Amino acid sequence: MNTLLIVLQLIDGAAIAKLGIALGASIIVLAAGLNIGRIGTTALKSIARQPEASGDIRTNMIVSAALIEGVAFFALIILIIVLFV
Repeated sequence: MNTLLIVLQLIDGAAIAKLGIALGASIIVLAAGLNIGRIGTTALKSIARQPEASGDIRTNMIVSAALIEGVAFFALIILIIVLFV
């Protein structure tokens, strides 16, 4: 227990912050990837059910994926700003 406290005291606060930023970035990328995959899955299921609506479904899928990617990029930019400021 005492050795853990000594190690934590020796670790620089910036190192812990960088670890938190790396963890936050990985969570953001993982969540964005999973949600874009979910969009693709449901779009393909919808097109299989109604092939005549494939154009509208594809358009909505692309818009939704772009919005998710935009939010992910925004969050990553925030993390990068926090890292260097």
